[in-house]
Amino acid sequence: MTTATRNPLSYLHNQIEDLKAKGLHFRLRVLETEQRPVASFDGKEVINLSSNNYLGLTTHRGLRKAALEAIRKWGVGSGAVRTIAGTMQIHMELEEQIARFKNTEACVVFQSGFTANAGTVAAILGKDDLIISDELNHASIIDGCRLSKATIRIFKHKDVADGERICKETENWAGRKLLITDGVFSMDGDIAPLPQLCDLAEKYNCIMMVDDAHASGVLGRGGRGTVDHLGCHGRVDIQVGTLSKAIGAMGGYVCGSRELIDWLYHRGRPFLFSTSHPPSITATCQAAFALLDSPEGERLIKKLWANTKFFKRRLKQLGFSTGASETPITPIHVGEAAKAFEFSRRLFEAGVYAPAVGYPTVAEGKARLRAIVTATHKRAELECAAQILAEVGKSLGIV
Repeated sequence: MTTATRNPLSYLHNQIEDLKAKGLHFRLRVLETEQRPVASFDGKEVINLSSNNYLGLTTHRGLRKAALEAIRKWGVGSGAVRTIAGTMQIHMELEEQIARFKNTEACVVFQSGFTANAGTVAAILGKDDLIISDELNHASIIDGCRLSKATIRIFKHKDVADGERICKETENWAGRKLLITDGVFSMDGDIAPLPQLCDLAEKYNCIMMVDDAHASGVLGRGGRGTVDHLGCHGRVDIQVGTLSKAIGAMGGYVCGSRELIDWLYHRGRPFLFSTSHPPSITATCQAAFALLDSPEGERLIKKLWANTKFFKRRLKQLGFSTGASETPITPIHVGEAAKAFEFSRRLFEAGVYAPAVGYPTVAEGKARLRAIVTATHKRAELECAAQILAEVGKSLGIV
């Protein structure tokens, strides 16, 4: 075989063809406008139910202004990792602001929510330690657990009794123990039983860690997350959040004790080996957190929840199942993955963008569309989307 014809990745062709045969292959939708409730993807204007932009902050005037002013003052990039020359004053100010917001001693910002989770778990645990993890935790938690090389035990989703069973079985574990959960689960939209899990962590001497990505800006006073929403301040050792959903920009953060953050400065590999945020992104996040603590932030959160309740009520009236969702994440359960992907494709042609989710993101046989309502959706847009969902759903025998 000549060098010209050699292709050691040829096996990927067959795997992609298999996805196509099963109706599970997709192509990336290209957004051609701002990230708004009605937006243009691939040349088609659709009602956008696909974004994590909960409060509509991606296009907020105040955040735009903050970004532009930061570029004028600080430039477009930081030029280095945080441990060399990439820690700017604006980075430290944002971290102090987030720590105050979350009512913790300190905070460190990572380049994404994924790296915040994965980098933290891998930094604080090793091969002699134990992780007790909800079975539906986010992929970033799963990867962090694997990277740590700790022993991993999985408890049934939100099943505190099953979690305690594992805690009892491992009560005499010689190493450290971590109990970890999402605050809001990204595929089902349900909320973790955090107070009861904190009870377990305290009873069995576990580190308690929560990934609050989908609760930040959504739940709790001023969007402070599930820890605030469920009254667990002082009981959660590590809080992870995101800057790329309700905050409207990009990145993730970890909040906790000063010693935890100091340790992550030294051992958090994504922090150590990735260039820090551009000043414009950092200033945008500062403006977003300031907004959350203002009357406007309160108004946006109230509108988010009003829209969420309206949309879920309409879907239920139309015969759809949204499962156990308690948040703006609204799964529309279909079951068969190929049918879910076909449902999404037909909806798009009819004017609604609601992406399908199948295996391996969710278990086989539990495929669904994942719709997310935002504060900036108009009631008429949500009603129109519900009617289109009903029409297309009926044509496929889903309702």
